[in-house]
Amino acid sequence: MNAQLQTFCDTIPAVADAAALKETFWLNDKKLPEAQQNITEVSPTQIRDASQRLKRFAPYLKKVFPELEATDGIIESELRSIPAMAEFLNKNYDAGIRGRLMLKMDCDLPVSGSVKARGGIYEVLKHAEDLALESGMLKETDDYSVLAEPKFVKFFGKHTVQVGSTGNLGMSIGIMSAKLGFRVIVHMSADAKQWKKDLLRSRGVEVIEYADDYCAAVEQGRKNSDADPMSYFVDDENSQNLFMGYSVAGERLQAQLEAQNIPVDAEHPLFVYIPCGIGGAPGGVTYGIKQIYGDNVHCFFTEPTHACCMMLGMATGLHDGVSVKDFGIDGRTDADGLAVGRPSAFVGRVIQPMLSGIATIQDHKLYDLMRGLLDAEQIFIEPSSCAAFAALIRREDMENYVAAHGLSDKMDNATHIAWATGGRMVPQETREVYIKTGL
Repeated sequence: MNAQLQTFCDTIPAVADAAALKETFWLNDKKLPEAQQNITEVSPTQIRDASQRLKRFAPYLKKVFPELEATDGIIESELRSIPAMAEFLNKNYDAGIRGRLMLKMDCDLPVSGSVKARGGIYEVLKHAEDLALESGMLKETDDYSVLAEPKFVKFFGKHTVQVGSTGNLGMSIGIMSAKLGFRVIVHMSADAKQWKKDLLRSRGVEVIEYADDYCAAVEQGRKNSDADPMSYFVDDENSQNLFMGYSVAGERLQAQLEAQNIPVDAEHPLFVYIPCGIGGAPGGVTYGIKQIYGDNVHCFFTEPTHACCMMLGMATGLHDGVSVKDFGIDGRTDADGLAVGRPSAFVGRVIQPMLSGIATIQDHKLYDLMRGLLDAEQIFIEPSSCAAFAALIRREDMENYVAAHGLSDKMDNATHIAWATGGRMVPQETREVYIKTGL
């Protein structure tokens, strides 16, 4: 470790803990009041644009994915109260949770079964729309269900979409691109689970496997795509389109909270906990929610101890200028969706003034939490999703944060949302293995 990084370890306790592979909690000292109003890299107008685009595509999505019939082509997940899980956490982890605990069930999102269905599918749809509008084959006022016609499938078939992924992003990009007719190549890192590769291949997606980590798969994918003028690369490290697809979750969450008569204001604070890999999904979701609730929402990211890249990037202020390996951390984790060694070049800087903090968690606890949720609520989510509970079980850290923000007397009115990022697509035999892991 070089002298600069050693200085960070000497002066920032969370960085020292991370380097020692200990679970930790980093409180963001760079958070600013009403910060969402001063972000210049992206804007609320882009969220509205993304939301409108998803509405234009709804007739097409409803036509090609029968599971979207009930929601009229809108890809959304349930927001469910999980009081038995709150009891489990309070009893087994002394979490001291007050208020309402809920699960945002992106684990069950239609089409690709993970939070990546938000950003990944959105970016593919935007690319398809750009190509179709440019060619003169489509107008924004058309009924987009025409995109299912053979002439469009043939047209998209001349183009390639490529992406680097540890799994879930590749699934959403692969499934959506293949459905439209694109040739699809997913560059998958060593961390990707075999069943995800098998599922993609069954949908006609070309999967290229790498013995190296996520960043290497992205780099090679980008290089391959840049060499082909008919290829489009979904860049998880820098993509604003992915980010905006995720950010639409804010207005959707607002509608769900209102439908359940759950207030969010100064007297009824909202806490949101989102697992983080490279940062695109949690960053976009945070940005979208902050646009609506401002300082009345407190957003936390959660990461595995062996792949805490966003915490290291934000705590040091070096962002994508630092990797977990620079601190002697191997980046290997069972939480495949979070197995990223270097954070997004774009996301950390955008959300830095908005994020409350980051908690890390050891892999073995992910399995215990997964079993706890299954027993308490009969809900299955994959292990990496269970990182969503990492901050909630750090009672002292959370109580200190709450007290510092003058919220101690308001927590009985609080709503806590753990964002379940994936799970529905996990095959039954893999679930059985997960359920027995670590016992």
